[in-house]
Amino acid sequence: MEFEILKNLRDNIGKVMIGNERTVKLILTALLARGHVLLEDVPGTGKTVLAKSLAKSVDAQFGRVQFTPDLLPSDVTGLNYFDAKEGEFKFREGPVFCNILLADEINRATPKTQSSLLECMAEHQVTVDGVTRKLAEPFFVIATQNPLETLGTFPLPEAQMDRFLMRISMEDMTQGQELAMVERFLLEEPLEELGKLCGGEELLALQEQCRQVYIHRDLLKYMIEVVHGTRTHGRVTCGVSPRGTIAFVRAAQGFAMTEGRGYIVPEDIKSVAVPVLAHRLSLSVSSEGGRSEEKVIRDILETVALPTEDWEKR
Repeated sequence: MEFEILKNLRDNIGKVMIGNERTVKLILTALLARGHVLLEDVPGTGKTVLAKSLAKSVDAQFGRVQFTPDLLPSDVTGLNYFDAKEGEFKFREGPVFCNILLADEINRATPKTQSSLLECMAEHQVTVDGVTRKLAEPFFVIATQNPLETLGTFPLPEAQMDRFLMRISMEDMTQGQELAMVERFLLEEPLEELGKLCGGEELLALQEQCRQVYIHRDLLKYMIEVVHGTRTHGRVTCGVSPRGTIAFVRAAQGFAMTEGRGYIVPEDIKSVAVPVLAHRLSLSVSSEGGRSEEKVIRDILETVALPTEDWEKR
């Protein structure tokens, strides 16, 4: 039943997002794994539309914050204000009090405002004036940023980057896919026509099911060996943290579910390795000769021996 729901969600989002099957699958993977996603791509590639398509496919509250240099932390989390009529202070909830939050152009806000999301993303709660308030479950953040434009931006620090389960980009469209997209949007608004296929309770049940996806001990050792490879790689000054190791495993479990399986196979691990691990690396200055973080992860995957086994066997 859970696999059918996931397939229907993918098909529903696919009515709007043409040619981004892999990206949609990774977004659902992060949602199942209770992680958050950083969508990094140039303007006009459909990042915001993807977030809205997911929100409309799920019976959940959608929130959006347009990050700008003058945005304050209280504009994100909420604030206490004095109600003169009632004669007391009241709390006004910020946009983070939702289920799916779109943090648009997150790197345009100051570091102080960016950090206001740290507690929300890590602990699903907000603390204002010493009072902690829990966020509704599920809570999922999709943040976007433009990797090319640097004027007036504030790069996300390592601590913030590590809070994201994945950093992914939109896929390039073929000419045929772009033609199909234009023809579809000429007379229709596919986003407005999307229906809700999954409720909040069903989504929480899917997230619980994700934790039960079986992973063979040999595959678990393989994943840890890949992570340790990032810490000893000659071009890396700071490798993947233990938090990243757990994220790696959770993402593999989520990806297996999107493939309709209750157990992990090596292809699941390789599919999520770059999106989950690459943005957690700090490369040395001397490593810039065309070798990106993604290339380092691919190199490690090629050098670490993959065990062979019947992965479904418990």
